[in-house]
Amino acid sequence: MAILRTEELTYQYSAGTPFEKTAVDHVDLEIEEGAFVGVIGSTGSGKSTLMQHFNGLLRPTSGAVYLDGMDIWADKTKIRDVRFQVGLVFQYPEYQLFEETVYRDIAYGPKNMGLTESEIKERVLETAELVGLPEELLEQSPFALSGGQKRRVAIAGVMALRPRILILDEPTAGLDPMGREDILGEIRAYHKKTGGTVLLVSHSMEDVAKCAEKILVMDHGKKFCYEDTAAVFRRAQELETLGLSVPQVTRICMELRRRGLPLGDDIYTVQQAARQLAALYQGRKGGASIC
Repeated sequence: MAILRTEELTYQYSAGTPFEKTAVDHVDLEIEEGAFVGVIGSTGSGKSTLMQHFNGLLRPTSGAVYLDGMDIWADKTKIRDVRFQVGLVFQYPEYQLFEETVYRDIAYGPKNMGLTESEIKERVLETAELVGLPEELLEQSPFALSGGQKRRVAIAGVMALRPRILILDEPTAGLDPMGREDILGEIRAYHKKTGGTVLLVSHSMEDVAKCAEKILVMDHGKKFCYEDTAAVFRRAQELETLGLSVPQVTRICMELRRRGLPLGDDIYTVQQAARQLAALYQGRKGGASIC
């Protein structure tokens, strides 16, 4: 069942002026409850603008966004409730930290929901553990932390709302490889533990390939496709015409197939490539030809 749906969703910046630009163009989309969705597209494709419609930060120029079948703008006095249900983590969220301690920063959202102190504490401790923040850091200033730790605090602040839908816009941007993998691992753990819906916006095909069950591809404000991850990466040549890359391992396997190695066209992670190559190697040892 779709938890999030758009109908002919269109958004224009500076509508009615000489600077009018259509950023989202008649997008029809259904996001299934509990899905982990990767969102990709070249710069200016409309990814971030679309995400900001899902929690009501932007209001459609035309069309509609439905949360659980209800138009989120049907009653604009309830848009605040929508933002508690659809949590959005912006790119470089650590720049939005402002409280005196890590605890208070994570607690800010739950406090504004009107929760009791015991409920707030429960959520702070739970999300801090989930994103790998030791309890002894909670009384420190967030500005005394490393870049990766600040990123975790900011993400934990949105997770603490326990949103039904968590949207992360380039959550690994600017991090080193170890930091990227740590953040992605924590996001995967969050999805597994909560069963919530996660939308991961990323320019990294490797990140999306590791996490996403389905992928939404945006191009010039339009939905290019929304399909299972394997089906999207099978369209590698089409993605390249959109200015998008595919995972490096996919490109390598495409070249190996071109040279005659019988590999599948659904390889997009190193683990998948390793399994298929190992099977071919075992077949060769058994006397079968792999070319």
